Amino acid sequence: MVDITENPSSRQAEEVGLLEGLATTRAIRRYLDEPIPESALRDILFAATRGPSGSNRQPFRFVVLADGEKATAAKAMIGESARALWNAKRQNDGYDRGSGSDNASPKARMARTMQSYVDNFDRVPVLVLPCLVRYRAPAPMEGASVYPAVQNLLLGARALGYGGVITGFHGAVDAPLKELLGIPEEVFIAATVTLGKPAGGHGPVRRRPMSELVYGEEWGVAPDWAVDPDGTRYTSAGPPRSAKPLGEQSRGNEDE
Repeated sequence: MVDITENPSSRQAEEVGLLEGLATTRAIRRYLDEPIPESALRDILFAATRGPSGSNRQPFRFVVLADGEKATAAKAMIGESARALWNAKRQNDGYDRGSGSDNASPKARMARTMQSYVDNFDRVPVLVLPCLVRYRAPAPMEGASVYPAVQNLLLGARALGYGGVITGFHGAVDAPLKELLGIPEEVFIAATVTLGKPAGGHGPVRRRPMSELVYGEEWGVAPDWAVDPDGTRYTSAGPPRSAKPLGEQSRGNEDE
Protein backbone atom coordinates (compact mmCIF):
# COMPACT_ATOMS: atom_id res chain seq x y z
CA MET A 1 0.00 0.00 0.00
CA VAL A 2 1.24 3.48 -0.80
CA ASP A 3 2.12 5.33 2.41
CA ILE A 4 0.32 8.57 1.70
CA THR A 5 1.43 10.02 5.02
CA GLU A 6 5.17 9.50 4.61
CA ASN A 7 5.80 8.90 0.93
CA PRO A 8 3.86 11.56 -0.98
CA SER A 9 6.22 11.33 -3.96
CA SER A 10 4.54 8.07 -4.92
CA ARG A 11 1.18 9.73 -5.59
CA GLN A 12 -0.21 9.81 -9.10
CA ALA A 13 -0.75 13.56 -9.23
CA GLU A 14 0.87 16.83 -8.29
CA GLU A 15 1.27 17.73 -4.66
CA VAL A 16 -1.69 19.54 -3.15
CA GLY A 17 -1.27 21.24 0.21
CA LEU A 18 -3.98 20.66 2.80
CA LEU A 19 -5.34 24.22 2.84
CA GLU A 20 -5.14 24.41 -0.96
CA GLY A 21 -7.04 21.14 -1.24
CA LEU A 22 -9.74 22.38 1.11
CA ALA A 23 -10.22 25.54 -0.95
CA THR A 24 -10.09 23.92 -4.39
CA THR A 25 -11.96 20.61 -4.10
CA ARG A 26 -14.88 21.28 -6.40
CA ALA A 27 -17.96 19.19 -7.08
CA ILE A 28 -16.87 17.16 -10.12
CA ARG A 29 -19.75 15.86 -12.24
CA ARG A 30 -18.02 15.30 -15.59
CA TYR A 31 -15.58 12.40 -15.92
CA LEU A 32 -13.25 11.01 -18.53
CA ASP A 33 -14.14 7.57 -19.77
CA GLU A 34 -11.38 5.76 -17.92
CA PRO A 35 -11.33 3.57 -14.81
CA ILE A 36 -9.76 4.47 -11.48
CA PRO A 37 -6.89 2.04 -10.80
CA GLU A 38 -7.34 -0.16 -7.76
CA SER A 39 -4.18 1.30 -6.23
CA ALA A 40 -5.73 4.79 -6.37
CA LEU A 41 -9.05 3.52 -5.01
CA ARG A 42 -7.16 1.94 -2.14
CA ASP A 43 -5.47 5.22 -1.23
CA ILE A 44 -8.69 7.24 -1.62
CA LEU A 45 -10.61 4.85 0.60
CA PHE A 46 -7.77 4.76 3.10
CA ALA A 47 -8.16 8.52 3.45
CA ALA A 48 -11.91 8.06 3.87
CA THR A 49 -11.51 5.49 6.63
CA ARG A 50 -9.32 7.93 8.58
CA GLY A 51 -12.36 10.16 9.12
CA PRO A 52 -13.40 10.97 12.70
CA SER A 53 -16.48 9.55 14.40
CA GLY A 54 -18.12 9.72 17.80
CA SER A 55 -16.07 7.83 20.41
CA ASN A 56 -14.02 6.53 17.47
CA ARG A 57 -16.67 3.85 16.92
CA GLN A 58 -16.13 4.07 13.15
CA PRO A 59 -19.67 3.04 12.19
CA PHE A 60 -19.10 4.07 8.58
CA ARG A 61 -18.79 1.53 5.79
CA PHE A 62 -18.15 2.13 2.09
CA VAL A 63 -19.66 0.06 -0.72
CA VAL A 64 -17.40 0.67 -3.73
CA LEU A 65 -18.88 -0.17 -7.14
CA ALA A 66 -16.74 -0.08 -10.27
CA ASP A 67 -17.49 -2.44 -13.16
CA GLY A 68 -18.94 -5.67 -11.80
CA GLU A 69 -22.37 -7.05 -12.64
CA LYS A 70 -24.00 -5.67 -9.49
CA ALA A 71 -22.12 -2.40 -9.87
CA THR A 72 -23.57 -1.96 -13.35
CA ALA A 73 -27.06 -2.73 -12.08
CA ALA A 74 -26.70 -0.32 -9.14
CA LYS A 75 -25.49 2.49 -11.39
CA ALA A 76 -28.44 1.96 -13.73
CA MET A 77 -30.88 1.87 -10.83
CA ILE A 78 -29.61 5.09 -9.26
CA GLY A 79 -29.17 6.69 -12.68
CA GLU A 80 -32.86 6.25 -13.44
CA SER A 81 -33.70 7.78 -10.06
CA ALA A 82 -31.28 10.64 -10.68
CA ARG A 83 -32.90 11.56 -13.98
CA ALA A 84 -36.38 11.53 -12.51
CA LEU A 85 -35.37 13.66 -9.52
CA TRP A 86 -33.43 16.16 -11.61
CA ASN A 87 -36.20 16.52 -14.20
CA ALA A 88 -38.64 17.37 -11.39
CA LYS A 89 -36.21 19.81 -9.77
CA ARG A 90 -35.42 21.43 -13.13
CA GLN A 91 -39.09 22.18 -13.63
CA ASN A 92 -39.99 23.06 -10.03
CA ASP A 93 -37.02 25.38 -9.52
CA GLY A 94 -37.42 27.08 -12.90
CA TYR A 95 -34.00 26.26 -14.31
CA ASP A 96 -35.25 27.11 -17.79
CA ARG A 97 -36.94 30.34 -16.79
CA GLY A 98 -35.67 33.77 -15.81
CA SER A 99 -31.87 33.88 -15.88
CA GLY A 100 -31.93 30.22 -16.90
CA SER A 101 -33.00 31.28 -20.39
CA ASP A 102 -29.61 33.02 -20.77
CA ASN A 103 -27.16 30.31 -21.83
CA ALA A 104 -24.28 32.25 -20.28
CA SER A 105 -25.85 32.54 -16.83
CA PRO A 106 -24.67 30.46 -13.85
CA LYS A 107 -28.16 28.98 -13.62
CA ALA A 108 -28.07 27.79 -17.23
CA ARG A 109 -24.55 26.44 -16.85
CA MET A 110 -25.61 24.46 -13.78
CA ALA A 111 -28.62 23.06 -15.66
CA ARG A 112 -26.37 21.86 -18.49
CA THR A 113 -23.91 20.33 -16.04
CA MET A 114 -26.63 18.54 -14.09
CA GLN A 115 -28.36 17.28 -17.22
CA SER A 116 -25.11 15.84 -18.54
CA TYR A 117 -24.37 14.34 -15.13
CA VAL A 118 -27.66 12.47 -14.78
CA ASP A 119 -27.72 11.47 -18.46
CA ASN A 120 -24.34 9.79 -18.03
CA PHE A 121 -24.77 8.53 -14.48
CA ASP A 122 -24.87 4.88 -15.55
CA ARG A 123 -21.34 5.24 -16.94
CA VAL A 124 -19.56 6.91 -14.01
CA PRO A 125 -16.22 5.18 -13.37
CA VAL A 126 -16.86 4.50 -9.69
CA LEU A 127 -19.92 4.73 -7.47
CA VAL A 128 -19.41 4.81 -3.70
CA LEU A 129 -22.20 4.34 -1.17
CA PRO A 130 -21.12 5.63 2.25
CA CYS A 131 -23.16 3.82 4.89
CA LEU A 132 -23.78 4.27 8.59
CA VAL A 133 -24.19 1.14 10.71
CA ARG A 134 -26.61 2.40 13.32
CA TYR A 135 -25.94 1.33 16.89
CA ARG A 136 -28.67 3.51 18.40
CA ALA A 137 -31.98 5.06 17.32
CA PRO A 138 -31.73 7.58 14.45
CA ALA A 139 -30.77 11.03 15.71
CA PRO A 140 -30.08 14.42 14.08
CA MET A 141 -26.38 14.26 15.00
CA GLU A 142 -25.69 10.77 13.67
CA GLY A 143 -24.35 12.14 10.39
CA ALA A 144 -21.33 13.43 12.32
CA SER A 145 -20.08 9.83 12.32
CA VAL A 146 -20.18 9.35 8.55
CA TYR A 147 -20.06 12.66 6.64
CA PRO A 148 -16.57 13.72 7.80
CA ALA A 149 -15.34 10.43 6.30
CA VAL A 150 -17.15 11.29 3.05
CA GLN A 151 -15.33 14.63 2.90
CA ASN A 152 -12.06 12.77 3.47
CA LEU A 153 -13.01 10.59 0.49
CA LEU A 154 -13.36 13.63 -1.76
CA LEU A 155 -10.14 15.20 -0.47
CA GLY A 156 -8.29 11.95 -1.02
CA ALA A 157 -9.59 11.83 -4.58
CA ARG A 158 -8.52 15.45 -5.10
CA ALA A 159 -4.99 14.68 -3.90
CA LEU A 160 -4.63 11.90 -6.48
CA GLY A 161 -6.01 13.82 -9.45
CA TYR A 162 -9.57 12.52 -9.27
CA GLY A 163 -12.82 14.14 -8.25
CA GLY A 164 -16.36 13.43 -7.16
CA VAL A 165 -19.62 14.80 -5.87
CA ILE A 166 -22.03 13.93 -3.07
CA THR A 167 -25.67 13.35 -4.03
CA GLY A 168 -28.78 11.79 -2.53
CA PHE A 169 -30.04 10.19 -5.72
CA HIS A 170 -30.20 6.75 -4.10
CA GLY A 171 -33.04 7.77 -1.77
CA ALA A 172 -35.90 6.82 -4.07
CA VAL A 173 -34.45 3.34 -4.68
CA ASP A 174 -33.08 2.67 -1.21
CA ALA A 175 -34.95 -0.61 -0.65
CA PRO A 176 -34.20 -2.33 -4.00
CA LEU A 177 -30.63 -1.06 -3.85
CA LYS A 178 -30.11 -2.68 -0.45
CA GLU A 179 -31.65 -5.90 -1.73
CA LEU A 180 -29.34 -5.90 -4.77
CA LEU A 181 -26.19 -5.33 -2.73
CA GLY A 182 -27.10 -7.26 0.40
CA ILE A 183 -27.03 -4.18 2.63
CA PRO A 184 -28.89 -4.84 5.90
CA GLU A 185 -32.17 -2.99 6.23
CA GLU A 186 -31.08 -1.17 9.39
CA VAL A 187 -27.99 0.30 7.70
CA PHE A 188 -28.40 3.91 6.59
CA ILE A 189 -27.10 4.70 3.10
CA ALA A 190 -25.90 8.22 3.80
CA ALA A 191 -25.09 9.42 0.28
CA THR A 192 -24.30 8.54 -3.30
CA VAL A 193 -20.78 9.60 -4.33
CA THR A 194 -19.52 9.34 -7.89
CA LEU A 195 -15.79 9.40 -8.61
CA GLY A 196 -13.63 9.67 -11.71
CA LYS A 197 -10.92 11.54 -13.55
CA PRO A 198 -12.28 15.08 -14.11
CA ALA A 199 -13.14 16.01 -17.68
CA GLY A 200 -12.51 19.58 -16.55
CA GLY A 201 -10.56 20.35 -13.44
CA HIS A 202 -10.54 21.43 -9.85
CA GLY A 203 -10.14 25.06 -8.90
CA PRO A 204 -11.07 27.62 -6.26
CA VAL A 205 -14.59 27.02 -5.03
CA ARG A 206 -16.97 29.98 -4.87
CA ARG A 207 -18.85 30.69 -1.68
CA ARG A 208 -20.46 33.65 0.04
CA PRO A 209 -18.11 36.07 1.85
CA MET A 210 -16.88 34.97 5.26
CA SER A 211 -18.53 38.01 6.80
CA GLU A 212 -21.92 36.52 5.90
CA LEU A 213 -21.12 33.06 7.21
CA VAL A 214 -18.92 33.57 10.28
CA TYR A 215 -20.21 35.30 13.42
CA GLY A 216 -18.53 36.47 16.59
CA GLU A 217 -20.22 37.04 19.94
CA GLU A 218 -23.53 38.07 18.38
CA TRP A 219 -25.57 36.27 15.75
CA GLY A 220 -25.31 38.00 12.40
CA VAL A 221 -22.29 40.12 13.38
CA ALA A 222 -18.98 39.04 11.86
CA PRO A 223 -15.72 39.47 13.78
CA ASP A 224 -13.18 41.91 12.33
CA TRP A 225 -10.85 39.11 11.28
CA ALA A 226 -13.48 37.39 9.09
CA VAL A 227 -11.98 38.75 5.87
CA ASP A 228 -11.49 36.68 2.73
CA PRO A 229 -8.03 36.44 1.09
CA ASP A 230 -7.35 38.77 -1.81
CA GLY A 231 -8.70 37.45 -5.10
CA THR A 232 -11.48 35.36 -3.55
CA ARG A 233 -14.40 34.82 -5.92
CA TYR A 234 -17.97 34.67 -4.65
CA THR A 235 -21.30 33.13 -5.51
CA SER A 236 -24.80 34.51 -5.13
CA ALA A 237 -26.12 31.04 -4.24
CA GLY A 238 -26.42 29.83 -0.70
CA PRO A 239 -28.29 30.81 2.44
CA PRO A 240 -30.79 33.66 2.19
CA ARG A 241 -29.60 37.01 3.48
CA SER A 242 -32.73 37.40 5.60
CA ALA A 243 -34.45 34.72 7.61
CA LYS A 244 -37.41 33.03 5.96
CA PRO A 245 -39.71 30.28 7.17
CA LEU A 246 -38.59 26.77 6.35
CA GLY A 247 -39.96 25.75 3.00
CA GLU A 248 -39.51 29.21 1.51
CA GLN A 249 -35.73 29.03 1.27
CA SER A 250 -35.42 27.04 -1.95
CA ARG A 251 -32.60 28.41 -4.08
CA GLY A 252 -30.80 27.01 -7.08
CA ASN A 253 -27.18 26.05 -6.31
CA GLU A 254 -24.43 27.19 -8.59
CA ASP A 255 -21.64 24.87 -9.58
CA GLU A 256 -19.31 24.17 -6.67
